[in-house]
Amino acid sequence: MTLDSKIPEGPIEKKWDNHRFNLKLVNPANKRKYHIIVVGTGLAGSSAAASLAELGYNITSLCYHESPRRAHSIAAQGGINAPKNYTNDGDSIYRLFYDTVKGGDYRAREANVYRLAQVSGSIIDQCVAQGVPFAREYGGLLDNRSFGGAQVSRTFYARGQTGQQLLLGAYSALCRQINAGTVKFYDRREMLDLVVVDGQARGIIARNLVDGTLEVYPADAVVLATGGYGNTFFLSTMAKASNATAAWRAYKRGAFFANPCFTQIHPTCIPVSGNYQSKLTLMSESLRNDGRIWVPKKKNDTRRAKDIPENERDYYLERLYPSFGNLVPRDVASRRAKEMCDNGYGVGSTGQAVYLDFANAIERNGKEWIKEKYGNLFDIYHEITAEDPYKTPMRIYPAVHYTMGGIWVDYNLMSTVPGLYVLGEANFSDHGANRLGASALMQGLADGYFIIPYTIGDYLASTTFKPVKTDDAAFKDAQADVQKKIEQLISIKGNRTVDDIHRQLGKITWDYVGMARNREGLKRALEEIPKLREEFWQDVKIVGSVESLNNELEKAGRVADFIELGELLAQDALHREESCGGHFREEYQTEEGEAKRDDNNFCNVSAWEFAGEGKKPNLHREQLTFEYVKPSQRSYK
Repeated sequence: MTLDSKIPEGPIEKKWDNHRFNLKLVNPANKRKYHIIVVGTGLAGSSAAASLAELGYNITSLCYHESPRRAHSIAAQGGINAPKNYTNDGDSIYRLFYDTVKGGDYRAREANVYRLAQVSGSIIDQCVAQGVPFAREYGGLLDNRSFGGAQVSRTFYARGQTGQQLLLGAYSALCRQINAGTVKFYDRREMLDLVVVDGQARGIIARNLVDGTLEVYPADAVVLATGGYGNTFFLSTMAKASNATAAWRAYKRGAFFANPCFTQIHPTCIPVSGNYQSKLTLMSESLRNDGRIWVPKKKNDTRRAKDIPENERDYYLERLYPSFGNLVPRDVASRRAKEMCDNGYGVGSTGQAVYLDFANAIERNGKEWIKEKYGNLFDIYHEITAEDPYKTPMRIYPAVHYTMGGIWVDYNLMSTVPGLYVLGEANFSDHGANRLGASALMQGLADGYFIIPYTIGDYLASTTFKPVKTDDAAFKDAQADVQKKIEQLISIKGNRTVDDIHRQLGKITWDYVGMARNREGLKRALEEIPKLREEFWQDVKIVGSVESLNNELEKAGRVADFIELGELLAQDALHREESCGGHFREEYQTEEGEAKRDDNNFCNVSAWEFAGEGKKPNLHREQLTFEYVKPSQRSYK
């Protein structure tokens, strides 16, 4: 199959405008004839459902929480990017485009990234109109701060709870449409399969998580906005309920999965403290604006931070990268932290941490100034560690945070299954091999508010739909497949808990497919994961029944998918014989320890096609071309 990205012709700054003009439109009176399912109610899902309903389409919105307000989008702390140039420091649409392509290590489509930068300013206007309480300067104008990978201040923020405030804005827009009757909202539902009729996505099978019944939802198109797959690693900054089941089941119905090995490691997370942990906690990258990262110059130094004099501290990011300092991109900051700890300079009881110190900022601006900007983040740190970061430096270490890989989509955000659209973190499209901070919220809202409302209309206007009913063969077969898998899971009655197996999967993936990867380790992972999969289906223990609320059954289905996804992740990492962004193969690095790309052989998207149970997936490639930002060795010095 040839991957057609449908990138429009013309100059990059005109592509989106020209494309919108050339897209076919649905007459306003005809929009009510079409039915669209939106799965997921985070930023991408809520904004998409609200926007499409506002246009007049009939929308069904599914959420596996009891409220969209619990979507993992609320966990985004630091901010959202837009090149408004309020600070007059040289920002522009083109600079944001350049920084994003470079930050992604030249593994993203130029056209998609430019469009993202182009519409991002409208996101801020939309959110301000919704009442999102962005921070403001003394004069009342919106404030900006810096994030990694940029030398300008372009990040709009609401203290350390930007994601939550943005989600409340999208949620309010969604509620308005629910009350208007244009959106039918179903909570506590989990999508378990995609229904494909005559090659088109025509509906889904979902499980009512309260009473266990399977429900069938037909439609003319399906939109997935279900987030990423970081919980494959068990320990991550993602909420425990975050999963990849909807995307993975769509992959098994024909949607190609792109670049699964591109997972992001966030450099500023609270370190692991014991085997009892079920997740990790993020400390916003915004803290790197005023916090300085350092380690002792002496190896295995067990002194308290305050007892180590200034001349015995190594502010290694400032030393290695004088231009960007502590605001280097996440992949660079993460690798350097790991390197320092591996070489014996780590701090804390485990030696697997570095310091993030605010002493200079507090001395310069005062405690109240820091509290106003970062107070809730300092409170979170204090609650978890029982340490006061106003008095002693935070201890941080990298952790799995975000996934740049996901379902392959074209410029219109449609997958390889006609009628199946994928938004936000669930798709692969905008971040390449490494996401810059404050770009996740930007992509989710861009996709939902400003892209899908245009592109999905073109598909609906140019496609012939035959009527489908829930008792059609395709729906019956999909429902039977889901029921069979559920019954198979519940009948195993083994000895190992779901969490125990998931924790083992996480150790395999973190050890061999984590921050640093090599051929030997990846082959080891590809030996161990299939063994774990076999053990899962023979020895997992699921208590409770199918016909009721059953959290263990929910988790088991998700972990079964994580195991298969983890295998594909390792396979993709083994295939990509280069280092780029968050994908760091130890065999491919510069003398300075930076990622070394192979643009001759891997300047492409790896899109994997499901070939059947027990068979190796088929690999397809989409060649990436760069007309405006020429690939070069990234430098932040």
